[in-house]
Amino acid sequence: MRAVRSWRYWPDAGLHRRIWALAWPMMLSNITVPLLGLVDTAVIGHLPSPHYLGAVAVGSMIFSILYWTFGFLRMGTTGMVAQACGRNDGDAIRTLLAQSLILASGIGILIILLRTPLTEFALYLMDPAAPVLEEARNYAAIRAFGAPAMLCNYALLGWFVGNQNTRVPLVLLTVSNLLNMLLNVFFVYGLGMHTDGVALGSVIAEWASLALGLWFVHRMLGAIPGQWLTEPLKRLHSYSEMFRVNRYLFVRTVTLLLTLAFFTSQGAKQGTDILSANAVLLNFVMLISNALDGFAHATEALSGKVLGKGRRREFYRTVVSAGIWSLVSALLLVVIFALSGNQIIAMLTGIETIRHEAAIYLPWLIIMPLIGVWSFLLDGIFIGTTQVKAMQNTMLFSVFCVFAPVWWLSQPLGNHGLWMALLSFFAARGVSGAWVFRRISRRDGWTSPG
Repeated sequence: MRAVRSWRYWPDAGLHRRIWALAWPMMLSNITVPLLGLVDTAVIGHLPSPHYLGAVAVGSMIFSILYWTFGFLRMGTTGMVAQACGRNDGDAIRTLLAQSLILASGIGILIILLRTPLTEFALYLMDPAAPVLEEARNYAAIRAFGAPAMLCNYALLGWFVGNQNTRVPLVLLTVSNLLNMLLNVFFVYGLGMHTDGVALGSVIAEWASLALGLWFVHRMLGAIPGQWLTEPLKRLHSYSEMFRVNRYLFVRTVTLLLTLAFFTSQGAKQGTDILSANAVLLNFVMLISNALDGFAHATEALSGKVLGKGRRREFYRTVVSAGIWSLVSALLLVVIFALSGNQIIAMLTGIETIRHEAAIYLPWLIIMPLIGVWSFLLDGIFIGTTQVKAMQNTMLFSVFCVFAPVWWLSQPLGNHGLWMALLSFFAARGVSGAWVFRRISRRDGWTSPG
């Protein structure tokens, strides 16, 4: 099939509604994540000593990076389940769920067993002050016991999205984050705990979310014909497709994490004010990600399902519809950032020097939604169609062939050069992803593993 050039791929109103029905719950659920961080900061920030706040910040960062590394448990599950859903293969839907949960549980148990060396290595790299160091150890020692639940929740979120259900993830994330907030307040103010109370609240909320998620799974499976097959769970080669998909996603995610870490470290070398200003502006990047990821998730679910049914025309119509709404959202973010960017900065920091510094680099963030929107959309397409090798390769190309050279050549520009490199990184992901999309479309290769 040739690349999309015909009006016959223009989506109808029904497809637009399906895109929005899947996208809006994920957008709302994404909003609850930063709200939890704000409440944690407010709760622990009112304790008498500032080292408690530093310890929670350090400990939370350790587990955020650790869990983000295993984000393939959600992404890989979504694409494979969406295609099984399109084939109406209830047996595969059940098998993929069980395999994802087994893999997630195994990794989570390994994190518990290795919690001490993992924590010590992370703290060595971060090198916090002595009072923060000890409290961060206490936080990590407790928080690690939520790892199996948290990673299983990733698998469940991917399974629900693959089954075209994004409202359950909204319920799960909202309930989990609200419970976490309430428990943190109770443990810290009610029981007089410190960082250990915040960690314990997170662990309880993670396990409660898993229990609720499994209850929703039980309800959904009652309406999906099929049966549980035990043989594919016993044979290692039955996991080969899952390992294939997840290994590419793992490399892609680690590369992204290293790029963001490098960006932060280079900002730190330019002084505390630059580091703080960049930290404020990265909240804009998170806002872009949270807004545009909703349509990416919708694209994952719908593109995988229609290709599972073998409907090429509907696949391209889905891509066009998601592309339209992603672009509209990106333009809206551009307008918001242009009109209210300085007000948003003022909400994030009360330090005048940091506000001034962040305002200098705000123009890079104003244009970023238009540059980055295509990378989010294409990631959704590649995940839904399990063309994850393309995701890995475009990420590697964007980092090593674009981001790194642009950063090296633009060092005389200081922090402007650093933001130029990050913007070039997003642009490269979009351009290289579009090239891959066109190449696969021309050879009609969307149903073949990438």
